[in-house]
Amino acid sequence: MTFQAIKTSVLKFVKDEDGLTIVEYAVAGGLITVFVVAAFITLGGNVNTRITSLGCAVMGQAC
Repeated sequence: MTFQAIKTSVLKFVKDEDGLTIVEYAVAGGLITVFVVAAFITLGGNVNTRITSLGCAVMGQAC
């Protein structure tokens, strides 16, 4: 392999953005997943408290 062929291959690899696009999608997907999990954890406690209060109210008990 000649120097010119190696140089051409390296320049072609550097200009190729397909791999970068996949990485960007993976990072975006990871961030969305983190935000969704955080929302479920935050809201989960509030929902549990409300359901417990409703259950106590239906049974006529104080919670």
